Amino acid sequence: MEQCLEQVARERSGHTAVLHNNLLYVWGGYMSVGDDEVFLPHDELWEYDIDRGVWKVFQTTGDGPPSMSGTCGCCLDGVMFIFGGCDDNGQTNELYSVDLNDGTFTWKKIVPVSGSPPSPRDKLSCWLYAGKMVFFGGYGHKVLSDLNSSSRNFIVDETSWAGELFWGWNNEVHIFDPKLLSWSRPQTHGRAPAPRAAHASASIGSKGYVCGGRVMETRTSDIHCLDLDSWTWTELAPSSAAPVGRSWHSLSPVSDHSLFLFGGLSVDCSPMSDGWLFDTDTRKWTQVEHPFKNKPRLWHTACPGSDSDVIVFGGSCDYILLVDTGHCNDALVFQTQPYPLSSVDRVSERVESHIVITSTPG
Repeated sequence: MEQCLEQVARERSGHTAVLHNNLLYVWGGYMSVGDDEVFLPHDELWEYDIDRGVWKVFQTTGDGPPSMSGTCGCCLDGVMFIFGGCDDNGQTNELYSVDLNDGTFTWKKIVPVSGSPPSPRDKLSCWLYAGKMVFFGGYGHKVLSDLNSSSRNFIVDETSWAGELFWGWNNEVHIFDPKLLSWSRPQTHGRAPAPRAAHASASIGSKGYVCGGRVMETRTSDIHCLDLDSWTWTELAPSSAAPVGRSWHSLSPVSDHSLFLFGGLSVDCSPMSDGWLFDTDTRKWTQVEHPFKNKPRLWHTACPGSDSDVIVFGGSCDYILLVDTGHCNDALVFQTQPYPLSSVDRVSERVESHIVITSTPG
């Protein structure tokens, strides 16, 4: 398999990234070339060694996804899954996988044997629980017949519809079982979050959390919890001042009762670089200091690493709907908890290799 050493992944936004064996794998997204938006090659898979600070790129083969942005990615048992996204033909609802363990990096298009996949969408999120993938929300289109049967779970975007196709935001929950190759849709209870896209999500144990996102013409900072055993929704009213509303931010688990929020696009369309911790027990938000206040990011990825680190890669430092030139390719490592003494030497080496790496202005 062809590799290129000592390179740095290209700048991008709207990509997918997962962490496996302390290696960060990055796929897809788009960048700007002149006045054009260009999708990154679909047959490239970038690998970043967290400890060594070294990039490799692998040329993938097989029946893989087209070049896209806004996909939803996750890693289960060393297999990277890609669902949904948007390409030159619009949103899709296809599911693909690539094994990160065997060294061949061969894509497979997954054809379900039972159940129906979600309607085409992008800017959604997912949780992993009990060996299954649980998908939530997103922006996409439905046909009129489906729209009539899901009016409470779908808000039509009045500015985007054509004939029998209606675009909009949803708050649906869908489950994919990779062992049975089956799609299902659970009956949820409680008051679900408003339909949304470009939100952030994370899971701790049997709880899935959703924070903020684009809800019609506004951006929120509300936080909701879905019990993945009882399928019951609960809105978590904060006990302290909360972050401002935002979309295209990230949310990462950093302990058994805390989540780390970073960046995003504010209600007034300002790229942000603030970091917050949310305590799921006390429901308290706490703003935290970090060394990347001069690096606003939106539509980036964030992966929980070892020692409660969070690895943020790529994204944009501009309001991409207007400027779309500030795509980045640096990896920012956030230390959210004190390091154990046993890892001090390893951590000092890792920090030196992370903080200063090639990046675009931002």
